[in-house]
Amino acid sequence: MSPRRRVEPDEQDFFAATPPRPPRWRLVLLSVATALVMVAALTVGTLMLISHERDRRTAINDASALGYVREFMTAYTTLDPFNANAYVERILSQGTGEFLEQFDEKKNEIVIRVAQAEPTQGSVVDAGVQRWADDGSADILVAVKISQKTPDGKRTIESGSRWVATAKKEGQQWKISQLIQVI
Repeated sequence: MSPRRRVEPDEQDFFAATPPRPPRWRLVLLSVATALVMVAALTVGTLMLISHERDRRTAINDASALGYVREFMTAYTTLDPFNANAYVERILSQGTGEFLEQFDEKKNEIVIRVAQAEPTQGSVVDAGVQRWADDGSADILVAVKISQKTPDGKRTIESGSRWVATAKKEGQQWKISQLIQVI
């Protein structure tokens, strides 16, 4: 057999150089499109997570402020004439700012009025956050029902009132910085 052999057209030549295949543009475009869709999905997922966390934090802060103001208003509207001094001290310990100053100025008058009053039982009917201020305080609208027995003890008198309480967090504790009765 001679070193120069003739190759027939239907036979494959193992030593011949074959030209490279042209690039597959469809595959490249599909890969780029898939990468863009993945980046978009990650971006949307991240934005949704951030929004969810912000909403969750707001809900937690709302619940915390509302719970504190409900508790405070129940204590504020429940009068015990036999423990008037303890009542004033308890309310003073939960105040700050303008509310603390005003309550402290009038504490002697308040002790006398509470000591002369009939016992009352206050309860919060409903409360809601009106707005959040930039300093982290919350204005909360509160509807309160006050029950009081007549001096003979036979009848119960109920009255209601609405208040706007400004609660401010100092450290880990909420305090009342302003309390206004709404007519």
